Amino acid sequence: MSKPTRTPGFASRPGDPESWIRATEAPPNGKSAGEAFTARLTIDITPELRGRIKVAAFRRGITVADMLRDLLAREFPSSEGDPT
Repeated sequence: MSKPTRTPGFASRPGDPESWIRATEAPPNGKSAGEAFTARLTIDITPELRGRIKVAAFRRGITVADMLRDLLAREFPSSEGDPT
């Protein structure tokens, strides 16, 4: 009897490590290194406030996430000694 041929499964790694190690040289979508990796922030707001935020973002032609990121960046600017 012969050995069954082993086919790669869904969790198998490719033979060349360079093809499966994530490169850090080029952040996605042309973003800077600080913008490439983000953290999620969850807050509780009323449905009415959520609606006003969504309408404001729509009128400005941007996403709610982008609008709130800009707002938070303006409200909490980085200082010279602060890590970014």
